[in-house]
Amino acid sequence: MTSVDRLRHAKRVVIKIGSALLVDAETGGLREDWLDGLGLDVAMLKAIGTDVVLVSSGSIALGREMLGLPKGVLTLERSQAAAAVGQIRLAQAYQQVLARAGITAAQVLVTLEDSANRRRYLNSRATLATLLDLGTVPIVNENDTVATDEIRFGDNDRLAAQVGALVGADVVVLLSDVDGIYSSDPRHDPSARHFAEIREITSELEAVAGDAGSHGAKGGMKTKVLAAKVAMGAGAALVIGKGAIARPIKALLDGARCSWFFSDQDPATARKAWILSMKPKGCVHVDAGAAGALARGKSLLPAGVSDVTGAFDRGDAVDIVGPDGLIARALAGYDSAEARAIMGHHSREVAEILGHPGRTALVHRDDMAL
Repeated sequence: MTSVDRLRHAKRVVIKIGSALLVDAETGGLREDWLDGLGLDVAMLKAIGTDVVLVSSGSIALGREMLGLPKGVLTLERSQAAAAVGQIRLAQAYQQVLARAGITAAQVLVTLEDSANRRRYLNSRATLATLLDLGTVPIVNENDTVATDEIRFGDNDRLAAQVGALVGADVVVLLSDVDGIYSSDPRHDPSARHFAEIREITSELEAVAGDAGSHGAKGGMKTKVLAAKVAMGAGAALVIGKGAIARPIKALLDGARCSWFFSDQDPATARKAWILSMKPKGCVHVDAGAAGALARGKSLLPAGVSDVTGAFDRGDAVDIVGPDGLIARALAGYDSAEARAIMGHHSREVAEILGHPGRTALVHRDDMAL
């Protein structure tokens, strides 16, 4: 499969858009023509059956212009105020451009805690999965109105890679001010060598990745290489392509120059390996009927659970054990107390037992490794 085919046949794609692409550096206003082109690209991917998630910067830059704040470094409080204003404008812009193609946009604001905390991780994953199942295009951004240094991703390159891992993306696209990775900065060195395909991130590659970024952008090549590490670890391919053109995704599909990072495994395999590497905090024992359903690729419903041992929180690893022994390692969809309360009961009884609406599955099929 060629690099272009990898993108053309991807089931799920995450696209990162930086502030420098969305916001005019001189006026501080939205680059509406460029956004219109991106909207056509998203519609093109959706038309061939690809799920699309956009990871977008721009809220602070837009909010700064709308509030009349001066250029230069803003205080944390002013940055968060600008983000609060700019997020509305940014969401409105995406909603309008995607609506013209009959696509519903959704806004999802995250912080690093949503990725680091397993309970929040599962909540975020479930929300994004549902939005994609409903045919929407989620617009993900770091929640700059509340995020401080200790809960920040730091840049949207790595955020895009984390989101790619979260949703099981096949490809993560980083739209940049350059068309990939070079041996040195091509803007200053005409002899710089372009890397078209990368299958291993070496110390030499990390050393040549510079930090220079565009006006208004936080990420340089170093952050993109770090993002590639995250994506490859999750089984996704990552591509760095030139974003400052009218139809950047179409250009990639047409064979535009770019840099591809390829993983040696697919997202599903990488996720199973990640789950299997965890230390289980408890066991969920199931009957023969549930064991058979799991073998057929079904989720684990409360009705099939006969016993729960150990103390665990939602998102912790547990072993699923059947009459004939260990079946799978999985991420628990409920904590141990809730799991004991609902075991053996039909899913429609969960809300009454727990006193709040519950999930259908005690363990979702995507959260287990058989």
